[in-house]
Amino acid sequence: MNAPDALSQYQRLGFSLDDGIARRAAIGLVVLATDHTIEYEWRKLLAADGVAFYESRIANSADITPETLAQMDGLIAPGVALIRPGQRLDVIAFGCTSASMVLGEERVFERIREARPGVACTTPITAARVGIHALGAQRIALLTPYVRRINESMRAYLGARGVDVVRMGSFEHADDNEVARIDAASVRNAVLELGRHDDVDAVFVSCTSLRLVDDVVAIEAELGKPVLSSNHAMAWHALRLAGVTDAMPQFGRLYTVQPNRSH
Repeated sequence: MNAPDALSQYQRLGFSLDDGIARRAAIGLVVLATDHTIEYEWRKLLAADGVAFYESRIANSADITPETLAQMDGLIAPGVALIRPGQRLDVIAFGCTSASMVLGEERVFERIREARPGVACTTPITAARVGIHALGAQRIALLTPYVRRINESMRAYLGARGVDVVRMGSFEHADDNEVARIDAASVRNAVLELGRHDDVDAVFVSCTSLRLVDDVVAIEAELGKPVLSSNHAMAWHALRLAGVTDAMPQFGRLYTVQPNRSH
């Protein structure tokens, strides 16, 4: 008996289409080349059924200074253009807190919309501001890894936008690759030290390289106040902008509230 001809065993099969993994929300994320942390935390925060995020990376220096941050300006739009070309994206998030402050949020949004006209946008500092107001906080403690020049600029930037930074502390370490390795105990101890004062309503941990998500609920329970970080706040804001309003208390107090319409 002759062996079956290979072509005779081939079938063209029927199929049907569904809405894919981004049924509820398709979120684009621009990540810095040196970032170690944001994808790890976002995979947890955006794990809801029907929610997907898609990313690209842009070049940056591991030495974080105002000058190196400003160099990202012309790289944002090309980075955005690489994310799901021609396909739906509900929100684009730019993953650098300090660059968003140095360039200005509106400038970042302009660059994003060069590639994606009309899309909803967020940055870590945008999301932090919106989240702080949604939590009803007025006065915050700011924890960063940045050098002092950036810290002072960030305090002024937030203050001009209605967020009163009454306490500030920094690890003062400019190497982004090493900032990603600052351990959980160091972050926890710093948050508790800054947040324990009576004049502090909430603590903002600024920098997408610093890790918070695994420990945020425990830290909030110990501190008795809301705590949010760059990655943590930006994922929340991206979800809300995309219309995902689920309460997710396993990620802390921020994930139980909605943005105020005025912000």
